[in-house]
Amino acid sequence: MGRKKVRLELITNESTRKTTFRKRKAGLLKKANELTTLCGVEGCAIVYGPNEPDPHVWPSREEAEQVLTRFKSLPAKKQAKHMMNHEECLDKNLMILEGKVEEGVRQNRDLELEMLLDELLEEDGNDERLIEMMSLEDMKDLCGFLDKRLEEIPKDDGNDGSSHVASSENLGDGDEDEDIEEEEVSVSDD
Repeated sequence: MGRKKVRLELITNESTRKTTFRKRKAGLLKKANELTTLCGVEGCAIVYGPNEPDPHVWPSREEAEQVLTRFKSLPAKKQAKHMMNHEECLDKNLMILEGKVEEGVRQNRDLELEMLLDELLEEDGNDERLIEMMSLEDMKDLCGFLDKRLEEIPKDDGNDGSSHVASSENLGDGDEDEDIEEEEVSVSDD
């Protein structure tokens, strides 16, 4: 059974809020314990409750003071290395999402250019009309796209013929070549 999505806002019912706080505090401390045990790291948690005069300190007050003292003894640059406030976190996430959007736009443009190239290569007589409709930017992009695709084609190094673009492997089992040769011979005999 799945859980329903929780809205992140203050729980108005005080009894429900206290129960949620108690349960979530226990969950948080359990996770802190698991993290320190499984990963072999030092950690502590300090939780101030709404109706508690003293904070709950995990694992103990002395161990928490040791962790905090060690942290405070680090240079300021190291202390702040992995810290983020909400704004920095949002900026980082925004940058990642913008990168994904740019990649999606690039992939879409490549697909558009591939479709355009397919249309130009079709022998339906609309090539001139299609070329006239293309903008200068489209033509430049198409040239760049073709250059990129040509770079992906393996070069013939002249050694064993295995890197030919249209090698015999790509043509099938080789029977077609014999049929073509026979047709050529029969045509030349006539």
